[in-house]
Amino acid sequence: MAKQVWQGGNMLYPLPAVMVSCANEAGERDIVTVAWAGTVCTNPPMLSISLRPERHSYHIVRESGEFVVNLVTARLQRACDWCGVRSGRDYDKWEECRLTPVPAATLELAPAIEQSPVSVECRVRDVLELGSHHMFLADVTAVQVEESLLDERGRLDLARAGLTAYSHGEYFELGRRLGTFGYSVRKRAARGRRR
Repeated sequence: MAKQVWQGGNMLYPLPAVMVSCANEAGERDIVTVAWAGTVCTNPPMLSISLRPERHSYHIVRESGEFVVNLVTARLQRACDWCGVRSGRDYDKWEECRLTPVPAATLELAPAIEQSPVSVECRVRDVLELGSHHMFLADVTAVQVEESLLDERGRLDLARAGLTAYSHGEYFELGRRLGTFGYSVRKRAARGRRR
């Protein structure tokens, strides 16, 4: 298979496009769409988001030291895109997108988005000023999960949520499950013995 070699750039796709909600003591609140988000550590649970310093939400997160990562469904995709291309300096994104702020369980200022099926509450541990983006390394302090996503045994079934992903300028709804973690090495159940 022939390949071309390109100059170094970010081509790690697909990614979750999440809606990050934030607020500060001055009463400013905002929602910013972030595609540069990821898991950092399991124990302690940590994640990161990367923001450009010129974004309106940047100073809110920097001052308050907290934010909420809200997962996006197909139903929320239009609001997600809108919050990524409009500035909180010019619009009240909550009002414009008809989103409802709800109190976080463990944070003082940043609200969660009620319409999001999963909201991950985060407290900033460190800020790494890397270049075009600054990475906010954060501890996950709580996760709010919509009860309709729990199966009959109380386990989270994210496939029920209709989550979306971002890939090279386009949004996609997640689709067919291909397997579960570790499926490639599990022994198949015997279907009767062959003689």
